[in-house]
Amino acid sequence: MIDLGNGNSIAGYRKINVILGKNGSGKSTLLRLMDSRLSGKDACIRYITPERGGELTYDGNIETNRSHNPNWMTNTRRKNRWEQFRQSSVAEFRNLETLVLRSIERDSKLRATDFKFDAEVDRINEVLERVSLVRADTAGFDIALKDGGNTIKAADLSSGESELISLAVEVLYFAYLCKQEKYRDQDNWLLLDEPDVHLHPDLQYRLMQLLVNSTRDANGRIAIATHSTSILSGLCSLSEDVRVGLKHFGPNALEFRSVDDAMRSVLPMFGAHPLSNVFNEKPPLILEGEDDERIWQAAVRRSNGRISVYPCVASDIQSMNQYEVAARDLIESVYDDARAFSLRDRDSDPYEIDDMGPIIRMRLNCRNAENLIVTDDVLAELGTDWTSLRGTLEKWISDNPDHSRFAAASAFRDSGWKRQNFQLKELRMLLVGLTGSNKPWEVAVGQAIAKLPENRFNGGHSLREYLGTKAVRELGLLA
Repeated sequence: MIDLGNGNSIAGYRKINVILGKNGSGKSTLLRLMDSRLSGKDACIRYITPERGGELTYDGNIETNRSHNPNWMTNTRRKNRWEQFRQSSVAEFRNLETLVLRSIERDSKLRATDFKFDAEVDRINEVLERVSLVRADTAGFDIALKDGGNTIKAADLSSGESELISLAVEVLYFAYLCKQEKYRDQDNWLLLDEPDVHLHPDLQYRLMQLLVNSTRDANGRIAIATHSTSILSGLCSLSEDVRVGLKHFGPNALEFRSVDDAMRSVLPMFGAHPLSNVFNEKPPLILEGEDDERIWQAAVRRSNGRISVYPCVASDIQSMNQYEVAARDLIESVYDDARAFSLRDRDSDPYEIDDMGPIIRMRLNCRNAENLIVTDDVLAELGTDWTSLRGTLEKWISDNPDHSRFAAASAFRDSGWKRQNFQLKELRMLLVGLTGSNKPWEVAVGQAIAKLPENRFNGGHSLREYLGTKAVRELGLLA
């Protein structure tokens, strides 16, 4: 644990630590407290301000100011915004070049290899798509188009390209500093405040690739303050050593925790945009299994945009609660006004189920998703109706006493054909086969859901009845 004073602390941290929270929740405040508490010791502590202005050009005044006061750049960077931040990154590029070249001079083993500073430049160029950096004698680097090689001015870069180059230099410089003898045994920290600014999701992922790869063997920790689930999702796919702290409004005592399987699985469904209204255009729908996922994928496809959810599979009923908790925690940490859904089989449970904060929880009003097959709506999709199917099923039972499904089919008949609540999982393929349709049952159910606004069927065995009032209402399945 690191005691930050006045009741503020962080605990449970590891190599890469993500502080996820809304704007104004105190993420930057927490990083500044860490910077203030950790700085002044022998460790390498580098705080990267959240609002990074300037242009990727060399400014000799930065080196002059630092030569007069070694702490000048560190102190200046602690401001929330610095208009010359990118110019300072160019200066750090030159410092990185000096560090690498001096290391090569001192290390005979390193001199015997093909290692050159160009290898560090290549790391940056790998994350850039349109341009590349070319070493220059006076300005640190020039910027050239990858297509054709023509040199362009720093002012011609997009804000995202400038941001990515600047942050890439900062990451590489920190990683290399941590490998120097002076810092090799220290508790070094890189404090990145909102590195997602100006970067679309692809660039965010590329930056995280550079971060993970360049710091893997460096004796340094990273703390990233962000509201980008894309950054957290990208890091989780790149490293096993990621912790997350969900920052809420209030005290700055933060406990980092491991990213469990449930959170790893729900992260992709949060998309790239942190705004609640964008998120709510396609909220997640947590489901029990892959059959349920195929149902709702078909419903979304055939609804022409009217049904807009993102199906997410929890794999089984035991995992549903874990997924709901993970989704709830992420929503409450990142979004101002967002929601998600979960839909599970009723099995033998009561139909009613309470919501979990922003997670609207629902049960089917039938035993399992397979019972939806025998609703009037879905049977119509399969080209039949219940009267015809029941007659066909009765004949099949009479003709197939030795079939592996005979006992289950007979039990269904003996129940009085309780279409809504009988366990039909074992009979799903038989039922569809007896309709004479080649359509997968999940597709037939999904297509019938998409047609619900047509109000083709009502009554006790309608799809609307089996789905349940809450699901029909909350998922917007009526006109």
